[in-house]
Formats: sequence, structure tokens, C-alpha cells
Amino acid sequence: MLLIVALVGGGFVTTMLVFYPGYMTNDATFVYAFGKEWQFGDWQSPLMSIVWRLIDPLAPGAASMFLLIATLYWLGFLMLALMMARRSAGLGVLVPFLALAPPAFMLLAMIWRDMLFGTVWLVAAVTAYAAARQMPPLRWPLQMLALGFIAFGILLRPNAIVAASLLVSLALWPNRFDLRWAAIWFLPLLAAGYALVHVVYYEILDVKREYPLHSLLVFDLGGITHFSRENQFPGAWSPEQTLLLTSVCYNPDRWDTYWTTEPCRFVMQRLEDKDDLVFGTPRLGQAWARALAAHPLAYLQHRATFMAKFLTESNQTLELYNIDDPGKTPLAQNRYFKSLIAAHDVLKPTMLFRMDFWLVLATAVGALAWPARETAAGAFALGVTASAAVYVMTFFLVGVATDFRYGYWCVLATLIAIVPALIARHRPA
Repeated sequence: MLLIVALVGGGFVTTMLVFYPGYMTNDATFVYAFGKEWQFGDWQSPLMSIVWRLIDPLAPGAASMFLLIATLYWLGFLMLALMMARRSAGLGVLVPFLALAPPAFMLLAMIWRDMLFGTVWLVAAVTAYAAARQMPPLRWPLQMLALGFIAFGILLRPNAIVAASLLVSLALWPNRFDLRWAAIWFLPLLAAGYALVHVVYYEILDVKREYPLHSLLVFDLGGITHFSRENQFPGAWSPEQTLLLTSVCYNPDRWDTYWTTEPCRFVMQRLEDKDDLVFGTPRLGQAWARALAAHPLAYLQHRATFMAKFLTESNQTLELYNIDDPGKTPLAQNRYFKSLIAAHDVLKPTMLFRMDFWLVLATAVGALAWPARETAAGAFALGVTASAAVYVMTFFLVGVATDFRYGYWCVLATLIAIVPALIARHRPA
């Protein structure tokens, strides 16, 4: 136990030494500003802004959020390692080393909600596993705590609602994984997740509606336009614009080609034209439905092209636009971080930073745990890997960018499931 605590403490100190105070990404800049101004929209998670505002006095700026993410990360691995050590000392000691896996460890430097989301669900899953080891009077508070972390994750990433149902099942029934009960509760839990987002965002916080879902509609309309060679966007477009839309504008890597990149910025400018507004109105959804009905094969080709890039290619991992500017990030002068970047650049083209590798590994770990699904360790390994796999696959329908960070929960879930799966399979309770 002391060795595990020492290893995790060393990992936390190393994290501080290499990454402190964290790298403020472009998205994080907006989230932080919203918290300081106490003005929220639904494009970024208002819950992340609120939490950041509350913890900011502890270490203003990027440091406060970085410390929260790093603490949750190492706390989750510490809890899991200590529980595993009670079953197998050697495998318990292995857990802190799994936390140093490059795709999980290196991304801790980046202040993104995906890192916060992943570490929050990491703690949620491990807390649910801890509940399985307790008698009912002590189990219930741990289950409630796990459910609270799961709900917070949904509010950080509303597209995680589908995957959340499997984690909720793990929190409610931590001693066994029952596929039949998971299926029965799937739709009620899905509805509860949707209601949670609606009530918190629009009833309690009254956030400004910025229509983030419409970015998906624009991306899909662009994809259908590209593969059908027919302009599916509503409104009037010049022949030159139509030619661009059907040829060079489509980029399966990300939707904001239509928003921030020349020569296709005209798309969002046109859709947001106040004299003939389309974005944020029912007209865009209606156009999407018509395009899908008219060209279902073009839609599937677009989504399959996006998903293939998300899963199989070496996509963006670290955002380092300002890494050489000490005025914008203190990490520019951190020689340890610079050395880590060099190691990252060597590893990035490998399978370690490809999402298909982690999806296959999660599936394999879940399959390993399947025969032991009637045990707490087996249920844990199966529940978290199933949640991770479902989460990644939902991007087939809702993904608008292929960054590696969007699958961060899959990386963490796979790492924390490996040892429990081994223990459940070979040393059943």
C-alpha cells in the first residue's frame, strides 16, 4: 500500500514538474472568460466555466483547472490501485504505471473539457467499483457520489448521454453486469440524461442558446453536398460558391472549414446573414432532413469518411500554437515539457495515438471480462469498456472534428479496466 501511494505521489509530482501550470488552449480561453464574466452559452460547457470560476482563487488562470484535472486523474488511479492491491499486490503496483501511458499522461497538459470530462468519469467509475466492496449502509453514499460524477460528465459533454447509461448501470448494480437490465434501463436513462441537460442549462442557468447542434447540420449538409455534387444548403448561392461547396470546401477532419477557413468562410457568413438568417433557425434542420431523405447514400459516405479519419489516422493531439511564446504560456520555458514534446512527436504516428487501437483494445478487455461479469471486478471492466466503446461510436452520428482528445475517455477507461479484467478472469471472487 505504501509503495502504491509513493508511486502515485511520484506520478503527481512528475505531472506538476512537466506540465504545470497547464496549457491554455483556444477553447479553454473562451471557457475561462465566460466564467469570469458570469455569462454562459451552450456552445461550451457552462458547468466547466462555473467550476473554474469557483476554484480560480486557488491558482488563477490555467493552473487552477490544470490542478483539478491532474488531481482527479491521480486520485482515480490511486483508488483503483489500492483496491487491486487487496487482490494482487503485483497487479496493484502495475496500475500507477498504466497511468503513465503516453496518450493518457501527455494530454494532461492540455486544458480542454475532454480532459476534465475523462477524469471526472474516471473517478465516477472507480467510486462505483469501491461501492461494490461495501455493505449497503456504506455502499449507498458511494453510489450517489458516483452518480453525481456521471451527471457532471454529461453536463460537460452532452453527447455522452448514450454512453452514460452504461456507467449509471455500473453505479446502480456494481457487483454484476446484466445486459438485459442495461437494455431495459437504456431508454429511461437516456431520457433522464437529456432532461438533466435541459433543466440545468436552460431552466436553472438560463444559458444563451448558441445552437451547437447546428454545427453538425452544417457539417452534414457540406458532406452531402460534396458527395452528391448537388448544393444542399438553403438559400441563394452564386455559381462560384456552389462550385466551391461541391468541390474544395468539404474537409472530413472538421466542420469549421465552413466557418473559419478560406476560401469557404462565406458559408457561415451566408447562413448567419441577418437579412436571411438560416443558422439557429428551423430552416437549417429542415434543409438537413430534405438532404438526408434525398441523398441517404451521400450522407452515409460522408459519415463513414469522417469516422474512418477519426479512428484510423494520426489526428491532432496537443494544441501547441503558442508553445514558443513565453508571454502566452509558461510552458514555453519548461525544458521538461519541451523534451516531452519531442517524445510525443516520435510516438504520434504510432498506433498509441490512433483511436482505432484504443477502441479495439477496449473491446478486447471487455471480452476478457465477459465470463466474469457476475463479479464486481468483471462488471467494472465490462461496464467502463462498453461505455468507452459506445462513446467513441456515437461520433459516427454526432462527430464534427477528428481530434484525438474526443476519444480520451476511451483511453482512460481501457487503462483502468485492464487489471480488474485480469483479476476477474483469473482470480474470481
